[in-house]
Amino acid sequence: AGTRSIGEGTQVLLDGHLLFLVTANDVNTLAGDTVDEVAQEAAAALNRVLLERREQGSPRALLVAGAWCLAATLGYWLVLRSLGILHRRVRAFTKRSVSRKLEQVRFQDVALLDADYIVRILRQLAGLLLWALRLFATFLWATFLLGHIPYFHDWGDRLRDYLIATGFDLIGGIGRALPGLLVVAVIAVLARMAIRTAGSILKRVESGELEVGWLDQDTAPPTRRLVNVAIVLFALAMAYPYLPGSHTAAFQGVTVLAGVMVSIGGSSLVAQGASGLILMYTRTLRKGEYVRIGEAEGTVVELGMFETRLRTGLGAEISLPNALVLSNTTKNFSRTGVDDGFALEAAVTVGYDTPWRQVHALLLQAARDTQGILPEPAPFVAQAALSDFYIEYRLV
Repeated sequence: AGTRSIGEGTQVLLDGHLLFLVTANDVNTLAGDTVDEVAQEAAAALNRVLLERREQGSPRALLVAGAWCLAATLGYWLVLRSLGILHRRVRAFTKRSVSRKLEQVRFQDVALLDADYIVRILRQLAGLLLWALRLFATFLWATFLLGHIPYFHDWGDRLRDYLIATGFDLIGGIGRALPGLLVVAVIAVLARMAIRTAGSILKRVESGELEVGWLDQDTAPPTRRLVNVAIVLFALAMAYPYLPGSHTAAFQGVTVLAGVMVSIGGSSLVAQGASGLILMYTRTLRKGEYVRIGEAEGTVVELGMFETRLRTGLGAEISLPNALVLSNTTKNFSRTGVDDGFALEAAVTVGYDTPWRQVHALLLQAARDTQGILPEPAPFVAQAALSDFYIEYRLV
């Protein structure tokens, strides 16, 4: 097939015989096409079809195509065999070398890592990668076979074009994502440096090496946590536009859904954290103080972001949510003006028939006989209530 230009357009010829005429009305001039180019493309497509038609009836072409297909099948089998051997060697390597190295990661003769679990995860990842390679090899083998069998040239061309287009899209996507990922990495490094710098300063305040007017050793730990959270949130907000796929509707829908779930499910968590911050910054409680919160009484062993823990005189530990602590009346016995101790009180009820002076003397003697009670300031007794049948005495 060939072409010949005439005044009305360009003729497409086959063995000198006119097949059809391409005119200016058949061409999309807005796309930059010309009459000669369209005619030549039509002639090339016709030549390709005629060649494939001749190959379909040629025993020699069929034998050559069969030989190529047999060679490709043998190579495909060798590739699958090699991948299977590689898979077995990877499994043996992870069991022999990786597992032994993971078991050596110990602290005080205790293994820190679950070697069997990590090895199983590595094997699964290696298996997925090898199956992806098998699938890619199968795709190439099928494309080669369809491209060399005369009856399936069109399918082979479509598979080849799809593979090439997918590869270019993948490479282009990676190329477009790399600058954004580089910016995200820089933001992460800067955020890490800011966290370490702020943490170093606030740890010095916490240890007493550095004095800041509005910070002390009690408020430095929560301030450090707040600063870290603020830096992380700011870094996420700055890095979000540079994440691959962040502008897609699916990514934005997932983030909105996650935000709604956190807002609904984390309301109580936020309330507990806010109550903890209020307790810390108002210095209502400090570690080591003896307090009574509602019905609970004991020494503060930890004032956390979400809960306060007390240890009673019997050795029991009580965990109180910070919202509950904030909503209840707190009585702090360690802030009564005594520098080296705290005030204690005990209430007893005695009937009216017992002389009150005797009750006072017995209670004061009990205080003097109790180890750990300071002689100064001296203990005292007060009548707290006059009930119908008894008097409530309070020893302080």
